[in-house]
Amino acid sequence: MTEVTTDDSHVFSLIDNKRDDLVELTQDLIRIPTLNPPGDCYLEICEYLEKRLSKSGFETELIRAKDSPGDSDKYPRWNIVARKEGQKSGECVHFNSHTDVVEVGKGWTKDPFGAEIEGDLIYGRGTCDMKGGLAASIIAAEAFIEAYPDFAGSIEISGTADEETGGYGGVAYLAEKGYFSPSRVQHVIIPEPLNKDRICLGHRGVWWAEIETKGRIAHGAMPFLGDCAVRHMGAVLNKIEDELMPALYDRKTSMPVVPEGARHSTLNINSLHGGQAEPEEGFTGFLSSCVPDSARLVIDRRYLIEEEEEDVREEIIDLLERVKRERETFEYDIKELWKVTPTMADKNAPVVQAVHQAIGSVLKCEPSYVVSPGTYDQKHIDRIGKLKDCIAYGPGILDLAHQPDEYISIKDMLDSAKVMAQTVKTLLYPDHLNE
Repeated sequence: MTEVTTDDSHVFSLIDNKRDDLVELTQDLIRIPTLNPPGDCYLEICEYLEKRLSKSGFETELIRAKDSPGDSDKYPRWNIVARKEGQKSGECVHFNSHTDVVEVGKGWTKDPFGAEIEGDLIYGRGTCDMKGGLAASIIAAEAFIEAYPDFAGSIEISGTADEETGGYGGVAYLAEKGYFSPSRVQHVIIPEPLNKDRICLGHRGVWWAEIETKGRIAHGAMPFLGDCAVRHMGAVLNKIEDELMPALYDRKTSMPVVPEGARHSTLNINSLHGGQAEPEEGFTGFLSSCVPDSARLVIDRRYLIEEEEEDVREEIIDLLERVKRERETFEYDIKELWKVTPTMADKNAPVVQAVHQAIGSVLKCEPSYVVSPGTYDQKHIDRIGKLKDCIAYGPGILDLAHQPDEYISIKDMLDSAKVMAQTVKTLLYPDHLNE
């Protein structure tokens, strides 16, 4: 049997020695353009991870989320789950990372998929959110297995689809199939970029809805013969601005949400459209002269753990009913688009305490607890999988997510990999094995 040392410096040295491997792995992942939407290259990145993890002794499984939202033969939703069994029975630690990245957007000075290195930084779309975290978790797991080959339990690493568009073709699908059942997995770490010295316990809730105001079409030269849906929507917007926004700002959570502004309830106007559809690209004529008979507004309401989802919904309906009482011909429809319940792990949960201890040991600082302003795949692990011992912890600066010239620090990845490795040791290599 390989000689095992209980000194953490051994596994830390292994991780430091894997620096070049970590950099190359991160670059390889960035160069696979897994843009979502539409969902490009999911199979390609899963096959890359399968080849890599199989060499490290993991049993791998590629799973297509058949018939999930967005899944098609052109854009199949592929996921990978890799598992390494220890030499003794025990619990399972699972590292889950999403493989999709958002659109590139404008303003880049680097090749978004070039994985260029400048000093300590690797640039590219998804470096921070969250392929750097995925790479760090792989290096951490491989170093731990090398240092402690007789560990108890099992280690899993997954690469999943569609987190950026709700996670329904990724973690939600796997949770429905039992991959995150508490009888199978006991501890989950999601290496989202929340800064290497912070532990993210959960996230706020979400309620999205589409509001449509209705009118009557007429000639634009005789608007008095019609009923303008856009004017009706303007009245809705005035109510939101003058009444709802101040009320939301007055609510503040006890959750440690970052940044500070997100500790309040918030509402974003996600999209607004009224009247005729925009003409196709290349059309150079004018729109016809009509009174718009429909206007549509999509709202993105983020709510606090102290609020109830039903109250969030009823608050919007009450606002619309007040407008209706004030406008004689006002008619509306409201359609719920999707919703997410707030979630927050207990600070005393095993994985939280293990990461807390590891951050103190590796970074020589007291970690801070935070809650994400937006959601991530913890929602599905909690709601569908019924697994509460789940957090987000990983390298990267949260503010860089979805930005041009996104980057990840190599040193931050190495430090986070050490935190992850020591966390696994705490959970899977208890003191009695060292006797």
